[in-house]
Amino acid sequence: MNSYRTLPLLAFLMVSLFACPNADAGELPGLATQGRLVVGLDDTFAPMGFRDPANNLVGFDIDLARAVGEEMGVEIVFQPVEWSAKEMELAAKNIDCIWNGMSRTPDREAAMTLSQDYLNNRLIIMTVAGVNITALDQLADYEVGTQSASSGLDVIKKSAVYGKIQDKLHEYATYDECILDMQAGRIQAMVVDEVLGEYKNNNLKAALNVASVDFGGDYFVIGFRRDKDNSANEQLVKAVEGALKAVAASGKGEEISQKWFGRNLLLEMK
Repeated sequence: MNSYRTLPLLAFLMVSLFACPNADAGELPGLATQGRLVVGLDDTFAPMGFRDPANNLVGFDIDLARAVGEEMGVEIVFQPVEWSAKEMELAAKNIDCIWNGMSRTPDREAAMTLSQDYLNNRLIIMTVAGVNITALDQLADYEVGTQSASSGLDVIKKSAVYGKIQDKLHEYATYDECILDMQAGRIQAMVVDEVLGEYKNNNLKAALNVASVDFGGDYFVIGFRRDKDNSANEQLVKAVEGALKAVAASGKGEEISQKWFGRNLLLEMK
C-alpha cells in the first residue's frame, strides 16, 4: 500500500528534475547573487566590449562571456564601470569580475584573483601620418597618449624611456578620446592594445601608422575579487576557466575569435 502512495511523489520528483536541469548550476561560491555572473567592463573598448550604433553591447569578450554563461548555466549580466574604479567595484560586490581585455600586471595580481591568460595581445605604438617611430627613445620627440589606469600606462612608467617622455605623456579616460586628440593634432602617438588599435584603425581606413617597435607581449585575463579568505573566489575562477576550456574544445571559442579578429588569438588553458 505504501509503495502505491510513493508513485505520485516519485513522478513529481522526476518531472521537477528534468524541468529544471540547471537548477543548481548557479550555486557557485564567489557570486554576489547566485545564478548571475555580473561582468564589469569599459563599454568603449572595441572590439572586446563596446556599443554598436543601436547601443547594444557587442564584442569579442561579450560573445565569449555569453558562451561561458551558457556552459555554466548562469545568467551573464554586463555592468559598465569607470575603468579606474574597477577594483573598488569588485570589492563593493557591484560586479563579480572584470572581463574586458584586461592585461595581467603585478599590481592586478596583488589586488585581484586573476584567471589564466586567455588571449594573446601586444602593446603597440600608433602614430599620425608623417610620424615614423623606429625606436622607443623617439617617443620623446612627440606628445604621447594612452588610457589612464591601463596596462599601457603601467608598462610606459616601468620602461627605460619613461623619464624622457613623462612630461609629454597624456592620460585619457578612454582610447576613443585619445584617438580624437590624435585626429585634432594635439598628440602624435598612442600606446594601445593591438586588438583595439587594429580595430579602430580599420574603421579609420588605416589613417594611423603602426610603429615597427612596441612595448612587448600583453596577455588578457579575467579579474575576480580577492578577499582575506579567498577560497570562494578561487572556486569561481576555476569554474569559469573550466567553462572557457569547454567553449574552446567545442570550437565555439575559435569561431568567436575569427568573427572579431580574423584569426584565432585564444590561448590554451592548462
